[in-house]
This record gives sequence, C-alpha cells and structure tokens, in this order.
Amino acid sequence: MLQLKVNDRRNYKIEKGNDKLLINGEKIVADIQLLNASAYHIINNLRSYNAEVISFDREAKTAEIKVNGNIYTIAAKDQFDILLDQLGLSSLNSAKVSELKAPMPGLVLKLFVSEGSEVKKGDNLFILEAMKMENIIKSPADVTIKTIKIKPGDKVEKGQVLLIFS
Repeated sequence: MLQLKVNDRRNYKIEKGNDKLLINGEKIVADIQLLNASAYHIINNLRSYNAEVISFDREAKTAEIKVNGNIYTIAAKDQFDILLDQLGLSSLNSAKVSELKAPMPGLVLKLFVSEGSEVKKGDNLFILEAMKMENIIKSPADVTIKTIKIKPGDKVEKGQVLLIFS
C-alpha cells in the first residue's frame, strides 16, 4: 500500500496486487503504455493522458510528473513510513534531533550508550521489551548523548523522553 500526497493538497491511498489497482478503494482499469524511459500514454474511462516523469528521488520518495501539460509534485509513503508515523517515530528522520521518546510502552532491558557518547545514525542505543518482543532502538541521527533518563529495569510509557542529545 502507498499513500500519495499530490501538490501538498490531495491524498490518495493506492493498493496494487493480483493484477488490479485500487485508488481510494475504487478499482481502476486503465490501459498504460510505456512510450520511452520516462513517458507514458494512459487511457482510463475513455480519456487519454500523456504522462512524463520529470524528476524522481527514490530516497526522498518524491517525484514531479507532467500530465497533459500540468506538473504535479508527488510525495509517497510506503507501509514502513506509515508504520513509523503510527509509532510516533516519523519525526526522527529530521536532521536536528534533540531528544528520543519512547515509541511504545515497555521495559528497558539494556543500554548500549553512556552520557557523553558520540553515536552515528543507526547505532544501537538500548533494548526496549514490549509485548514480549525485544526491540533494539537505534540512533535517529549523528548525535552526542547529553542525558540518559533511563536505566535497565525501568518501565517506560509511550512518548516519555528517554534520551536527550546535544
């Protein structure tokens, strides 16, 4: 499943599988022909569309597409981005991170860092047990640990500040 936001205004839920395409729950039957590496001709509901991919950023999941002369900016979220939003972790992708909050209630099992530690994005910070599963919480950015507000054995609530970065 994908969620698309077009021109920062319109939202679409896209589901694809078993040779069918659903947009906002409605089945779409379209004839799509690839014209060249970045251009398509589409016929849907007896209407003809010429679409061209102007730019595409796989990492940022954004694209600019020209359809019949109109340019649309599209931002996509896949199922993993949606899950991060639901867990309250989507804001961790920003460049400036000052604190880390608990993504879910749980029990702190082990710390891998100490105050003053310099960690890189993706380094292990601690293990949080939740719903009988051990979750390794990783650093959201290159940071220095300023304050640690937890220790092994602590129970934490969702949204509780656990680490402060400098």
